[in-house]
Amino acid sequence: MLAKRTSKNQITLPKAIVQTAGEADYYDVTVQDGKIVLTPVRLQQADAVRAKLEELGITQDDVGDAIAWARKHASTTPA
Repeated sequence: MLAKRTSKNQITLPKAIVQTAGEADYYDVTVQDGKIVLTPVRLQQADAVRAKLEELGITQDDVGDAIAWARKHASTTPA
C-alpha cells in the first residue's frame, strides 16, 4: 500500500492498515533498517509513564527544565 507524504510532512494511514493494527491517536515513530515504523501508543502506556514520573517526584516543571536544557545544549554541540 502507498501513503503519500504531504508538503507538511503528514501522511494518511490506509484504512486497511488501521483496521489491522488497531486505531490509535498516537504512534511511536522509529526507523529500523531504513524503514519508518509506527507503533500504536495506548493511553495506558502514557498513564504508566505519568505514574512513574510522579513516583519519582518529577514534576511538569522538571520536565520543562530538562527539555530547555537539552535544546540549549543540542544547539551548541558540534555535529
